[in-house]
Amino acid sequence: SVVWREKPQLPLDPSFSNLISRIAPYMTFRQISYVLNSSGRPSNHWQPFDLKRLRYVYSVKKKVQEISESYGGLSFLPQSFFVSIFLGEATRSSLRAPMDIVAENHVKPEAADHTKRTVLSKLRRHRLEGSSRLTEEDNEGFVMSPASRVASLSNLHLQHEQPRLASKYNSSSGVEDLLGDSLLGPQDVAILLQAGLTSVMKGSTVVQLNQRMLLDLMASQPRTFAIAVLAELGTPGSQGVPRALTSALMAFIEMDQSSFKPAHRIDIHNLLESWLPGLKIPRRDDYLAGGRWARQSYYDAIFGVSVSILDLAEVYSGLKLRIQRVRHSNESDPVPGPKEESFLTGVETSSDEFHNNANSKLATSINAAKEKIATADDLGKSAVFELKSSGKPSKECASCASAISAYKKAFAACAQVLSLDKNAFQAHWFKSFFRRNYDALMVKSVYDNVIEDVDNVRIWMDALRRGSSLRSTVPVCDGLESNYPRSILDDLDKVFSPISSTQGENSFITNPFFACPEKQKEQDIVDAIIAALFYDPSEREFIANDPLVRLLIPNDPGNYNFTIITAMGVITEGKKGRELEKAVERLKKKRGVVTVRADTGTARSVDYNANKIEEAVEQAVKLGRPYGLVGYSQGCANEFNFESLMLSGTPDQQKLLISSETGLICRQLLFSAANGSVHGPAGEAKAHQLITMSEDFFKYQQGYFSRAFISSTLNIINDILDSAAFQKFMGGAQSFFPDALKAFWREAQHMSHIPTCVLRGVLEQHTTPESLEMISNLLSKQSGSRLHDSQVHVYDAVGHPIYVKNRNGRILKNCDMGGAIQRTHHWSPLSEEVEYVKTNKDVQQASFDCAKDRHIFPFCDVNARFGIIGYAPGNEKTF
Repeated sequence: SVVWREKPQLPLDPSFSNLISRIAPYMTFRQISYVLNSSGRPSNHWQPFDLKRLRYVYSVKKKVQEISESYGGLSFLPQSFFVSIFLGEATRSSLRAPMDIVAENHVKPEAADHTKRTVLSKLRRHRLEGSSRLTEEDNEGFVMSPASRVASLSNLHLQHEQPRLASKYNSSSGVEDLLGDSLLGPQDVAILLQAGLTSVMKGSTVVQLNQRMLLDLMASQPRTFAIAVLAELGTPGSQGVPRALTSALMAFIEMDQSSFKPAHRIDIHNLLESWLPGLKIPRRDDYLAGGRWARQSYYDAIFGVSVSILDLAEVYSGLKLRIQRVRHSNESDPVPGPKEESFLTGVETSSDEFHNNANSKLATSINAAKEKIATADDLGKSAVFELKSSGKPSKECASCASAISAYKKAFAACAQVLSLDKNAFQAHWFKSFFRRNYDALMVKSVYDNVIEDVDNVRIWMDALRRGSSLRSTVPVCDGLESNYPRSILDDLDKVFSPISSTQGENSFITNPFFACPEKQKEQDIVDAIIAALFYDPSEREFIANDPLVRLLIPNDPGNYNFTIITAMGVITEGKKGRELEKAVERLKKKRGVVTVRADTGTARSVDYNANKIEEAVEQAVKLGRPYGLVGYSQGCANEFNFESLMLSGTPDQQKLLISSETGLICRQLLFSAANGSVHGPAGEAKAHQLITMSEDFFKYQQGYFSRAFISSTLNIINDILDSAAFQKFMGGAQSFFPDALKAFWREAQHMSHIPTCVLRGVLEQHTTPESLEMISNLLSKQSGSRLHDSQVHVYDAVGHPIYVKNRNGRILKNCDMGGAIQRTHHWSPLSEEVEYVKTNKDVQQASFDCAKDRHIFPFCDVNARFGIIGYAPGNEKTF
């Protein structure tokens, strides 16, 4: 590997060349593409056989990748013929069925010892031989395939040989037997199996032959390979989800083999049991009315097998991560932090020595920044006192100009510190000042929208002010909350006045304050915004007393050298989406910031969406600018996953992140679901109970309907549960499941010098859209708390993992700059997308007329204020 990285001009060692070709099926398509096309190595550096194998695996993976997103449904009828073209060659080249072992160890029935057999065993043997006897026509030209051979190990006359043979077939003698020698990796086989299981032409001979070839391939490899394929079923490439695997496994067990003669069909149950020692695969007939397990649930039994399969596949998961992910550090390595704190914790110096060291440029810059912040705060307090006493706007106050100038010097001093230490923002004094500026810019953004009469912000603020004045909130501290003094449905009539027939939709508020801001004093407007917008009383008080907020300091004019990559929620139209559409247009007009929408999909897995974000980033870097990630709801998990995959990927992928000119420089999380939601496990439990209850209902109906009708109904249910749409939905839903998220956060890697801004919200009666009332009450009951935005709990919507404690979690916690909790709902960034669910009540309380600019303007401005986002040189590129 040293030769690969540091000496690309030297040929590869034969053993290393062979190792890469052996693990190629387990590598990602992007890795193989880099090895073949981007590494700069000529073909003569490889062993000829290894290079040929690599190129073949590359071509196969490319075809499988095309199939992975295009299977199931009438539109893909010809797909099975396309698959059969390359599948036959791939499986034939990969098969290594141990026929010599079978021939060597096969014990004929007549050669066995008959003296120790009981009468019952003789009867069983006689019945088995009679049932398995083939006709001449059946025997003609028939050669038992690897899958049939492995499944036949469960036959009675070979039962005494099964342990010995199975151990020879599946012994693991190091990496070779663990990997096998298949040209298709477990993920590739799972995708092709899934395509066949969801095909509308399951009865087609071509489809069934494809499935048989895949089974033969699995049977010819070590047992660990088959277990890996089973674990990949349902959600190939993602973290295993038992519910998705259960649906796929039910279809796998009932695989159609009608094109084969009865004697040539494989007993799937026996085949699975040979791969899964110690597990008994349930048979559906045993769980129907009249069966031996009729009182139990067949779905529950399959679900238990799925959990066991995923447990057995832990070795494969570890191997896959080892091959596909680059680890830049160990768990025991120290967490990167600001040099100031690292210097202070050293034994060679003290705090005073660090700050008094005249030769330290960083120490000098830090001391200067702290002094300028303190000076600016003192001037700011004096300026605020004059503002309140005189009633003048900040632009007409002389002391305000001095304070603003002092603060701008403090911003420049902090930017200087960051230029010397990219992790300096993690220091307590810096993070506190950064957070103050973020909240101040949040207030200024809403203030500007009110003054400039942007969208319907004035109407929204009046509704928010009227409602918040009648609400009693509780502070959010230490993860605890007090009981609300009144129900969420109380005071509804007090908050809103009725609309008369002569009034317009938006004229319902009596004594409007924000409707005519020119008649109000500047500081009164600021006070009203703070009181109405922020939820936590302690945060409101702190923000109201902060001079940074009162002075409404703008950034210098000019365009930012910056691009935004957005990834929206679980329900989105991707690059055609309209979330924050007008705000994005205003940001481009004012600051020249181009926004690229990632083409993420509705209810798709985090890995699928991460690939779409990668495509958006590849498009954005062509502008030659650094970029930031803006995630909304599930989009936050997608962007965290994107960053982790790029950082642990190929050198080309890593460059997308770490490039100083076009790399990632900051993050913004809007109502983040990266820590999951209680809706996930609660919904999963309800879905499981619904399925088992439906199963009991159908069992009862067996006495009223024919067996043919029942079989047809069960087939329809199987088709639904194993359909491409359902499996993709389950892949998208996994981001809300704690188990899947724990697996993700356990292996994730993120950069330590990227500040993360957060916007969180808490619902109240006057900020709850009517369409979210039920789901909001559900979350309150399920979580035992009302501190949520209807989708995500306020303690979960942070910029770091809270249920997994590891080194990467501590890195992200240090990068989490936070943000004051607001009175708003989860659908705050949406407008046109929710027009069809808007009710009269929503119009009255202006539920969807939220200030959209506040979702992105403060994020861009605060990072530009501290030099993280630079100003454009003048002639920037555009799309």
